[in-house]
Amino acid sequence: MKIHKNILVITALLLSGCELTEVTNPYVTEDRFLTGSQSAVTWVNGVRRQLSQTVGTVTEFTELVSDNYFNNYTQSSKVFDVPQINYFDIDVTRIQTAIHQLLEMSEFGLTDVLPRDPESTQQQRAELLRNKAYALILGAELFVALPAGPLGEVQEPEQLLLTAAGLLDEAAGLFAEQDDKLVCALLKARIYYRLGDAAQAIRFAQEAQANPLLLSQVHYGTQTGPSNNFQSAIFSSTTNQFAPLPRLDFLDPKYFHTTGVVFDDEKPISIAKAEEAFLIIAEAQAAANELAAARETLRQLLTETVAKRPVVMLDDSRETRNGGNRGDYPLTAVSVRFDAGSDPVEGLVLDRQAGLIPARTVSGTSVTGAQLDAAVSQDELLYLIYLLRQEIFMAEGRRMTDLGIRFPVSQREEQNNSHVRPEHTKALIPSFIPVNRELDDFTYDAQQGVVTIRHDMNKILVAHKSAPEIFPFNN
Repeated sequence: MKIHKNILVITALLLSGCELTEVTNPYVTEDRFLTGSQSAVTWVNGVRRQLSQTVGTVTEFTELVSDNYFNNYTQSSKVFDVPQINYFDIDVTRIQTAIHQLLEMSEFGLTDVLPRDPESTQQQRAELLRNKAYALILGAELFVALPAGPLGEVQEPEQLLLTAAGLLDEAAGLFAEQDDKLVCALLKARIYYRLGDAAQAIRFAQEAQANPLLLSQVHYGTQTGPSNNFQSAIFSSTTNQFAPLPRLDFLDPKYFHTTGVVFDDEKPISIAKAEEAFLIIAEAQAAANELAAARETLRQLLTETVAKRPVVMLDDSRETRNGGNRGDYPLTAVSVRFDAGSDPVEGLVLDRQAGLIPARTVSGTSVTGAQLDAAVSQDELLYLIYLLRQEIFMAEGRRMTDLGIRFPVSQREEQNNSHVRPEHTKALIPSFIPVNRELDDFTYDAQQGVVTIRHDMNKILVAHKSAPEIFPFNN
């Protein structure tokens, strides 16, 4: 998917959010921009905004594909909940385009903008390197394969991840702030986790644990900045477009506004946070049957990180799950069974009319220390790890990858890039993934006050832990 350099320049100017009074012609050329003042600052600002837009696009559509959210209205994808993913779907194109725009804008900044601006800095170079690496990570996690450049050869996820690791090495050496270096380490842990390299994943995850509250987020909601469309879908809109799986009700909304002016109060989305370091280490320990060590790592996760994340008491009395595609979402505090064979659990569905509810903008979980103590087998611990991953990363676009689902290369790419082969245009949906919208399905016995989820997907994942699409350390 080739993006012309002049278009990249125009895009960056539009995305930068800067007051560029000297630029009044929307058809500004590459040479005019590169020889102008503050080109590096303007470009990096534009890439930051593109990063926010890319993360927002990925979050919206991957959350619908997963069992986290159901499209309970008529907007956004109508088929991702099935899940039905076709290479000609316009939403597949949108996701790939967003990732490639971030990738190409980062690359253009590194090769064309920064070298031409004598005032450019190492910090700017490090940031663009990290953003390019992040685009490659998204491509590797979300797609069956992707080209890493305009009309280039289609690369397998492993290739994309290894390239990203090299970029993060360079970025870490340029950043001055320790937390920036730690974010690079955490992203490398994520890379080696996906590659199934436990030793390297643990090494970089332990490095990132130097700050147990490490957090990197993309931001929204300025006068000239992008909007958090996911916040609108789950909170700000008068119609509640996306509804969470009832057992995740207590974690919704993750993004919300408490002021009258929405664009002044749009919440950021996390792209790297310390919780992941603990989860990676614990999963590696569990896969190696070091169960006591895994329990202790998870206990530290709960006490040293999740428990210290912010909680806001929120008035969410407007929430009625009134989208219309499904009208039987529970609106009072009822118990939840994770599937027909599970015992009911209290406290997961909130009564939002009874008063303020706790809202968590970074992390929250239902998993307790007592549950960790009771998990005495490898499968029981792996189940809790994936429940923690689902809850902690909810509304951040991570669950689809944990389910083993991947998008195909888009039709637009296939029509323009001779390197795309027929196998690249087929989505990867593992055989154990329920179809016909069963991922989001449940029944509600209002008389008994019990919701029963149709499938406990974490139980299904553990039962298929040797499948090549999931559980990287078990393959």
